Amino acid sequence: MIKSLEKSGRTEDEALQAALEELGLDRDDVSVEIVERAKSGFLGIGASPAIVRVQYEAPDEPEELPSAEETAAKKAVVDECEEYAEIRSFLTGLLQRMGTEADIEITPRENKGVNVNLSGANMGAVIGRRGETLDAIQHLTNYVVNRGSDKHMHISVDAESYRAKREESLVRLAEKMAAKVIKYKRSMALEPMNSYERHIIHTALQDYEGVTTSSTGTEPNRRVVVSYDRPQPESNKPKSREWA
Repeated sequence: MIKSLEKSGRTEDEALQAALEELGLDRDDVSVEIVERAKSGFLGIGASPAIVRVQYEAPDEPEELPSAEETAAKKAVVDECEEYAEIRSFLTGLLQRMGTEADIEITPRENKGVNVNLSGANMGAVIGRRGETLDAIQHLTNYVVNRGSDKHMHISVDAESYRAKREESLVRLAEKMAAKVIKYKRSMALEPMNSYERHIIHTALQDYEGVTTSSTGTEPNRRVVVSYDRPQPESNKPKSREWA
């Protein structure tokens, strides 16, 4: 009986080679149809891999229908692979146009999200000042991958674990500032930060006795203010905070 197999790759030749390796066949054993030619897109946007379909002679086998669970599991794997391939394709094209290359590691996270970690040389240019370039890359990746999709997948893009390191330094900064506020009994403002970094400061000090936090100013100069909270032992009223 005649069977067919579709494979994708950066080029038609790569897609064909992948199909032959999976089937364990030679080029003369199959017929090839190009389903879709590779597209580079512009700045990685609209890029798509090449897809080929190979047909080959296979021995007759008794048909065994998969269970509903097997069908659902296979569909989930296919959907995930396609989404990961789109993320990888877009980031590869974007980084090439930025004049750099990186190893791209994609792993699942909670709530059907995805973590992407970039590693390699020249990651400083990818991260940018206080992570601004990295934030822009993350925003573009989420926009391109989720555009036109019925389901929204949150994609977190990091480089050389910058975000985790930055979070640790912000927590230390918050605690250091809180200690100063209590020592001098006066409010102090931190440098301007984006909403994500301000959230880290607020969270780090939410249970810190003796201080409260709020945000002031307008973007992009909005900053966290750490204020002295004079102890009031007779009142059990919870402290109010402005987190934004």
